[in-house]
Amino acid sequence: MLRLHPYSYHRPTSVADAIELLAEHGADALPIAGGTDLVPNMKHGLFTPGHLVALSGVAEMRGIRVGDDEIRIGACESLDSVATDEGLLESIPALAQAAALVSGPQLRRTGTLGGNVCLDTRCTYYNQTRFWRKALGYCLKKDGDDCHVVRGGTRCVAAHSADTPPVLMVLDAELDIEGPSGSRRVPINEFFTSDGVWNRVLEPGELLVAIRIPRPSSTTRVAFRKLRARNAIDFPLANLAVSVTLTDERVSSLKMVASGMGSYPRKLGKVEDAALGNRLDPAVIDAVAQQAFRQCRPLENITVDREWRRAMIPVLVRRALGEIAAA
Repeated sequence: MLRLHPYSYHRPTSVADAIELLAEHGADALPIAGGTDLVPNMKHGLFTPGHLVALSGVAEMRGIRVGDDEIRIGACESLDSVATDEGLLESIPALAQAAALVSGPQLRRTGTLGGNVCLDTRCTYYNQTRFWRKALGYCLKKDGDDCHVVRGGTRCVAAHSADTPPVLMVLDAELDIEGPSGSRRVPINEFFTSDGVWNRVLEPGELLVAIRIPRPSSTTRVAFRKLRARNAIDFPLANLAVSVTLTDERVSSLKMVASGMGSYPRKLGKVEDAALGNRLDPAVIDAVAQQAFRQCRPLENITVDREWRRAMIPVLVRRALGEIAAA
């Protein structure tokens, strides 16, 4: 049986109190929202904080508000709430769909949108018990000096495995962050880094408080596709989100983000070249799919053949753009 180590549990009721507790205990403290990822990682000895600062009682981090120009979602809103909110289903159904595809129903009722955005990267050599990792000699991400994915590598390449960030990225969402130094707003397209050990720009003691999304225009359509071994529970083998704006039934804007392959969700460049000014007919969709295929090269950080995962990228693109074309 995997057991949790001893720790103190704090329940602040405001963002200010939570930040004060994190500052007081420093590196020995971690925030916890739903805990659906953090607690299993603690059982594996990947994190051993002496203090957990619970965010579930912080009212400022709750609520879904759908306005005419902007949608604000508190970081502690559950994934189930995001998946079922009528305003989100009407305005940005792709985000609701992405939230609905995270894990299973029990974990979605506990897990939060903010937790999914800040999800720790995953790797077949990292997400194991302490006994397993010790037998291997540990890894670059935790306790070791060697990367077992890229031999001789000096940077961790554990996979970004969250479902909602690709959709938020094609929607140009922004993140409200608060910490000891005050408040700041970070575009989600600037939030992630290529370092698998800590792949986000959050500084020690900072909290993601809310997600703000510009409300898409009536001519913008967004689609999301998730690749996984089973249609429940599993983390993604690859994710793809695409946003298309149509003017007179022709593509005037196309954004595409893929994740699940490297340490951060990647915005794919040049995919719009074959689509701009054209209708989304099968030939255009196929050209976009092939451009996406050329840019995506999964690593062996997940226990599924990387060439098969790469071959599925154009399949996901065709399905996503086919959905948009048929809407």
